[in-house]
Amino acid sequence: MHATGGRRGGLGLALVSACAFGGSGVAAKPLIEAGFDPLQVVWMRVAGAALILLPLALRDRTLPRARPGLLLGFGVLGVAGCQGLYFVAISRIPVGVAILVEYLGPAMLLGWVRFVQRRPVSRAAVIGVVLAVAGMACVVEIWSGLAFDAVGLLCAFGAACCQVSYFVLADRGAGRDGAPDPVAVIGYGFLIGAALLTVFARPWEIGFSALAHRAALGDRDIPAALLLGWIVLVATVLAYLSGVIAIRRLSPQIAGVVACIEAVVGTVLAWFLLDEHLGAAQLVGGALVLAGAFTAQAARKSAGDPPPGAITATAAEHTEGAVPRTAVRTEG
Repeated sequence: MHATGGRRGGLGLALVSACAFGGSGVAAKPLIEAGFDPLQVVWMRVAGAALILLPLALRDRTLPRARPGLLLGFGVLGVAGCQGLYFVAISRIPVGVAILVEYLGPAMLLGWVRFVQRRPVSRAAVIGVVLAVAGMACVVEIWSGLAFDAVGLLCAFGAACCQVSYFVLADRGAGRDGAPDPVAVIGYGFLIGAALLTVFARPWEIGFSALAHRAALGDRDIPAALLLGWIVLVATVLAYLSGVIAIRRLSPQIAGVVACIEAVVGTVLAWFLLDEHLGAAQLVGGALVLAGAFTAQAARKSAGDPPPGAITATAAEHTEGAVPRTAVRTEG
């Protein structure tokens, strides 16, 4: 009974995490359209989350010396690279399209396993990859020469690459000294990510006074500070921490499947709040992408493969995904 209750609680937390991550792009886009540079919005998000998570990170003061490569990989790729590229992407293409592009992660990750690591993959995994790639072709309407901004699509694809790179890095670092505390990794990763983004975002040039004004969320005017607070507290801190707890009560595979809801939430919110309507081809393609991610995730579960990544938390997203969300979520 206790185990059943724990699984139900874990499932609920995984849903909370997916929904929280799914709302990040919708809250960030009005700030970008109000005049903030995408990298400035990312810096405010990452720096705010780092400040809040700092006390949790400092509980494990030995981690930077024990796993410097893992922390750098998460901070540079999983935080700065993934989130920075994703926010640049949503400034140029619809939020729903950017999130769906990131769900090429299962195809890319399984491609790495098959062609780089030269390990066999199941037929179900191959089917999942084919579905995801076919769905993405529909989302971007490849037959018409791409229906969306090429730079925006390239940035979204880059965000997916950053996710996969981090998972591969984490996988190589796993198992030597035991899995590190995922909350500490998240905290230190945000500190590293904030430090790196400072070079590109130049926070000293941010017009923080604009946060006292309002930003247009569709046909509504919302206080800009409220949008930023949502991004930091809900779409980042709550999303990551609920994901960490969920994965401990469930399994990386189940949490990864639930994470597919993130793309649905992001697309639906963008549709209703930002009036970013997708055509029939994009909707069909999105369904195929999610079906492919689900199939690839289920294939890993049935094959009994260990999840890629030393950290067990539902992240990303993003991420802002895996199998790809079998490690700390990084997107969205």
